[in-house]
Amino acid sequence: MSAANKTILLVDDDQEIRELLEAYLSRAGFLVRATANGAQFRQAFDEAPGDLLILDVMLPDEDGFSLCRWVRQHPRQPHVPIIMLTASSDEADRVIGLELGADDYLGKPFSPRELLARVKALLRRAQFGQERPAGEILVFDDWRLDMVSHRLFHNDGEEVILSGADFALLKLFLDHPQQILDRDTIGNATRGREPMPLERIVDMAVSRLRQRLRDTEKPPRLIRTVRGSGYLLAATVQPGHGH
Repeated sequence: MSAANKTILLVDDDQEIRELLEAYLSRAGFLVRATANGAQFRQAFDEAPGDLLILDVMLPDEDGFSLCRWVRQHPRQPHVPIIMLTASSDEADRVIGLELGADDYLGKPFSPRELLARVKALLRRAQFGQERPAGEILVFDDWRLDMVSHRLFHNDGEEVILSGADFALLKLFLDHPQQILDRDTIGNATRGREPMPLERIVDMAVSRLRQRLRDTEKPPRLIRTVRGSGYLLAATVQPGHGH
């Protein structure tokens, strides 16, 4: 995946980290726009959202969680890939970020090389979604998914915002309806790396997708748990027409 013409917008109140990331990612060929707080970030995003966001969780004026939520509800580019940086070793921080629609997280301290690998993996995934034939719609259960815009619509007209991770997981299920997918398959397809701990991340991602699909019955009706094996999409998938 070429970094050419790809813009990264980042927010971190630590000047040293900000300058380090700006220099490192710029050397890798990205155009980097760095901001120091939530207000600067919002203004920069409104001006030009960019191709990928890096959000520090701890900021002086607001936290990265509220920025992540704001981006996911933004009319301009709600599906832009998001990586969150957390100084906390608390798993709850990572869970909250992923629940709000972040695509990945990295704990501080981290190596810039690791961050660059995550950035490239997410941009590859986003590009893959854009390369599908224009106007491809998949219909399943009470839902319609536009494979190009990543927009998900319920038959009652509601639109659900999907993060990149949500979309990747849903696409995996739609590509393999009525088939049992194990956690390794799901983890590799949706994370683009070997996540730790795999089981926790996968179960959380499936739980979040069930929420998006209103699949909250006990036991779930649409994405079924197959004990000891993994998960199965219990729906027929067929091509549809534009929304």
